[in-house]
Amino acid sequence: MGVFRNPAFLAAVALTVIVAVYFVFVADFAFAFLRADALEAKGLGAALLVLPLIGVWWLYHEWRLGITVQRMADQLDREGRLPIHDGQRSASGALTEESAEAIFETARRTADASPEDWSAWFHVSHAYEANRDRSMARKSMRHAAQLFRAERKAQRLK
Repeated sequence: MGVFRNPAFLAAVALTVIVAVYFVFVADFAFAFLRADALEAKGLGAALLVLPLIGVWWLYHEWRLGITVQRMADQLDREGRLPIHDGQRSASGALTEESAEAIFETARRTADASPEDWSAWFHVSHAYEANRDRSMARKSMRHAAQLFRAERKAQRLK
């Protein structure tokens, strides 16, 4: 499936555009306050200007993570190593708690055995997701992305 036909990608682009428009409006108000004569208005303008800067920083890091995760998934797909969670499923289609826990333990042992392997952490992230622990899944995926970027950087320097 092409990237422009992927609904998740299109949703991310749409949300980014909406947030960017919001940042432009907030920055416009900030500059209007900065042009005012009152000291309080200038202070409010400076405070308002910080919000779009934080937002741009956040958007950059989220897009960077998304692009890196897609590159990792593409590489694992080419190698036939994408995480596939087999196991008992509930009526809703979700893995049962026992199956999800077994998948997590397998992924955790693999990551413990090779802590510098980004693919192991990619699998740990998906195992956390199977266990419905999205916070740890995201942290593990960020760690996997850091390891992946470091590995690619090391390969380029050789």
